[in-house]
Amino acid sequence: MRNWFNRGIPWIWLNAGAVAVSLVLVLGLFGHVVFTGLQHFWPKDIIAFDYAEPGQDPVSVMGEVDRSEVLSVRAAERRGFEVDESGDLITRHRIKRGNRDITDRDFTWYVQENMSEWEYPEDAVRLERRQWGDFYGYLREVRVDGEVVAEGDAAWERFDSLFADNVPRIEEIGRIERVEIGNVNAEIEELRLAQRRLRANETLSEQERQERAEALQEERNRWEDEYDELVERRNELLEEIGRYDAVFETVEGHRKTMPLGDIVKPSRPNAMSTAEKAVFYVGEFWDFVSGYPREANTEGGILPAIFGTVFMTLVMAVFVTPFGVLAAIYMREYAKQGPLIRMIRISVNNLAGVPSIVFGVFGLGFFVYFMGGGIDQLFYSERLPSPTFGKGGVLWASLTLALLTLPVVIVSTEEGLARIPGSIRQGALALGATKGEMLWRTVVPLATPAMITGLILAVARAAGEVAPLMLVGVVKLAPALPVDGNFPFLHLDRSFMHLGFHIYDVGFQSPNVEAGRPLVYATALILVMVIIVLNLTAIMIRNHLRERFRAESD
Repeated sequence: MRNWFNRGIPWIWLNAGAVAVSLVLVLGLFGHVVFTGLQHFWPKDIIAFDYAEPGQDPVSVMGEVDRSEVLSVRAAERRGFEVDESGDLITRHRIKRGNRDITDRDFTWYVQENMSEWEYPEDAVRLERRQWGDFYGYLREVRVDGEVVAEGDAAWERFDSLFADNVPRIEEIGRIERVEIGNVNAEIEELRLAQRRLRANETLSEQERQERAEALQEERNRWEDEYDELVERRNELLEEIGRYDAVFETVEGHRKTMPLGDIVKPSRPNAMSTAEKAVFYVGEFWDFVSGYPREANTEGGILPAIFGTVFMTLVMAVFVTPFGVLAAIYMREYAKQGPLIRMIRISVNNLAGVPSIVFGVFGLGFFVYFMGGGIDQLFYSERLPSPTFGKGGVLWASLTLALLTLPVVIVSTEEGLARIPGSIRQGALALGATKGEMLWRTVVPLATPAMITGLILAVARAAGEVAPLMLVGVVKLAPALPVDGNFPFLHLDRSFMHLGFHIYDVGFQSPNVEAGRPLVYATALILVMVIIVLNLTAIMIRNHLRERFRAESD
């Protein structure tokens, strides 16, 4: 037994067990996120039943089964349910009823023993709406210009046809509002600032000032005319869409007239085959990753958050890599190894343990208020008091995270440089190379895989950080992406959305937390996938460089 301990076998098994447990926990967590996130997009069957608690009249209920759980009778009574005490355990179901504009509640718990037998009506309709969440009910009439054109069994086919015809109009309205009108407004704003600069320019003669003012006003009038044309085109499309509406009826008997323009996506899950549900599922997932958020981020897509996360991480990598690499090269290859360098290394290691929110406070004070405010005073004074760089944006968020991840890059690069044999340095110097040539043509290329490893670790940490971003640029809903067709195309001064903050906002700050909870898991899955893709890209680059330098050394 002593021999067994002396050989260290128990510690090997202990380490192996710890690794196995950690792996199971990680895979279990990831599997839970994947399962919960992806099942949200599958079209669930709509059920209908009558519900009657003891001594009360029955009420009709329609919706989707969101969750089920088993409780004791006593626990159910404490939650306000009236049940017969014929057994020790009861089952209750949380039904997503939707129709929040009518019932004021999206989700309601029901005890199974108080339910009638579940029905699955094929004509039950689920509507994803632009406001008020989902609607569940029956289609009764389809109207064009206020006149009924279809009702009864033929209503759904006509409704589906009209809705499909309206989809291009709705997409064109979105493009006009989000892209074309935004571009025109940007041009008008630049002309307004040019007029303001012209009025403040005292070096021009009165005639030159008048000529330039007339030219600017003429250009502004042209853009304003184009704006009026776009607004007129949008209003025409809205009027065309407004011609069509439909009458729906809830299971309780409430009738509601809805314009087709207020409906994002209609469906009848109970009438779908498995193949049709699969097609619908793919479309829902694509809309989620390529669409824009609605309803306080509890509905719609997360494209701005995906783009903001990737863009901010790439900009951060552009800043942190050269500074981290140069600092490591100086400390390892040029600086005299003494107490000062040892103190700097200790400071770098300690910097890696500073809470991220502290970096956010530093970024807010130094980058946003000091540097951004100074830039506004020097170069954007005509925009004041509206700040340009004196507010949170992609640039300051990237620099803040670059400081946060700088120790990781420095330490990884130093370790890579330390692993390069001294004989390689001496051989290069013996062949007549200067110290700079020896470093940049021999040592640094061989240490590149270690540098990329540091970048991988930096990207993995930066992409998931939330606390510092809340102070230096991330917002709940960004009006525009940091990249568009207007000069200078990359707008580093703009605020942006981030997947991590989106998860926090939907999960904890949403006015309808229950409705947004499935989106928390789906967004978390997308965040993990984004980090994996970024890391795999860096790993492929590292492996390619490693193989190339290995082949050259052979």
